[in-house]
Amino acid sequence: MSESETRPPLPPFDRESATLKVRLAEDGWNSRNAEKVSLAYTPSTKWRNRVDFAANRAEAAAFLTRKWNKELEYRLIKELWAFTDNRIAVRYAYEWHDDSGNWYRSYGNENWEFADDGLMAHRFACVNDMPIKESERNFRWPLGRRPDDHPSLSALGF
Repeated sequence: MSESETRPPLPPFDRESATLKVRLAEDGWNSRNAEKVSLAYTPSTKWRNRVDFAANRAEAAAFLTRKWNKELEYRLIKELWAFTDNRIAVRYAYEWHDDSGNWYRSYGNENWEFADDGLMAHRFACVNDMPIKESERNFRWPLGRRPDDHPSLSALGF
C-alpha cells in the first residue's frame, strides 16, 4: 500500500492517533468541500445520517453538497469520545443558519469504522438541531479550519 493509497493515521488507533483522526475529519468538514471530504471515505462507504443513507462515496459527496447548500456558515467542532482498534466514536456540535437567517446549533454523535488504509468504511450519525439566537453563537471563527486556540466542546460546556 503506497502513501497515496492511505489516509493516515492508520488503525489500530491509540489516543494520539484517534485524536488526530478526529481533528483531521473536523478540518475536512469545515472546508465544506464535498468532493475533497468524500475522498476520506472508502468507495463503498456506508452512511446513516439522520434519515439519510449513503451506499458509496458518490452518494456521500452528494449528501454533503446538499447539506452545505442548506446549512450556511457551517462551523463544526468534533471531540473524541472513545476508540479501539479500527473504530472511533465522536461527539460534535456545529452552528449554521438557513436561507431565512434562522440560526441553529446541531448536536450529535458519530460511530466510525475504518479500513486498513485509514479510509472510513462506515459512518453512523445521530443529530439534533436546536434553534438559537445569533447572539447565542459560540463558533465565530472565520469560515474554514477552527483555530487551534478555540475552545473545545468540553471547554465550552457542551
